[in-house]
Amino acid sequence: MTTTADIPLIATPTAAKDETPVMTKVANYTNKGMGKYIVWAIAALWTVPTLGLLISSFRPEDDIKTTGWWTWFTEPGNVTIDNYTTVLQDKVAGRPFSEFFWNTLQIAIPGAIIPISVAALAAYALSWMHFKGRDTLSVFIVALMVVPLQMCLIPLLRYLFAASWFPNALSGTPSIWIAHSIFAMPLAIFLLKNFIGALPSEVIEAARVDGASHMSIFVKIVLPLSVPAIASLAIFQFLWVWNDLLVAKVFGGGAANQPMTYALVDMVGNKGNEWQLLTAGAFITMIVPLIVFLSLQRYFVRGLLAGSVKG
Repeated sequence: MTTTADIPLIATPTAAKDETPVMTKVANYTNKGMGKYIVWAIAALWTVPTLGLLISSFRPEDDIKTTGWWTWFTEPGNVTIDNYTTVLQDKVAGRPFSEFFWNTLQIAIPGAIIPISVAALAAYALSWMHFKGRDTLSVFIVALMVVPLQMCLIPLLRYLFAASWFPNALSGTPSIWIAHSIFAMPLAIFLLKNFIGALPSEVIEAARVDGASHMSIFVKIVLPLSVPAIASLAIFQFLWVWNDLLVAKVFGGGAANQPMTYALVDMVGNKGNEWQLLTAGAFITMIVPLIVFLSLQRYFVRGLLAGSVKG
């Protein structure tokens, strides 16, 4: 008599599970076939407003006020740089527009470097250093991301300038750096912790066995491997600080410390009918972020896809 135990088990073929990450699937789809044309069409649509602004900034005043920017293609030789020279030499809020440009550089560069530097150190500590309360601190940092910036402006302003330890030398532009660093820290730590924490543990452990200190591991191993994530975060933070107006107005004080967004708002209020100056001023404001994004684009793409591929 044959029992069920004597019947050989036949392995039932099962469909192989596709474990390809979603980001990789999207990247593969947009690199071939119809997906490539869709991406190019979306990119062209996003470029049209920028192209119109650029063309308008070089058109004479009469042409801007009487015809649309697309009519320039029928007469492409009709261009002028008077709009830019007028904007750079003209005074906005009692100061030259070029002065606001340098103010923006002085605000944006430290405003991006300071929080990312501190966040990278904090992300390493929360990922690879063992201490009491580490997980609780990580949860608290993530919870800070849900607090709206607008709710913290006045309390932080009162705290900084009411504290006796806050020197007067840090008022003005340095106070804007501090404010931007504080507001950017939770998201920066969260993003970098996810990336740094996913680095191969074997590499970190091997460095520890060789007697490397935490600072040596961070500088010689973690930082080089984290360049894509840091570069992506740097782009976002730089653009955020460059385009900011609210934080600069609250913490910067008078017009001497204000960025170009402050000057553009003043131009719209006082020169709202002079479109040729507004277009030139707006494009001056855009050109540095465009250069930064295009120069760091390869790191930006690598940072977006970081961690999406197993290996």
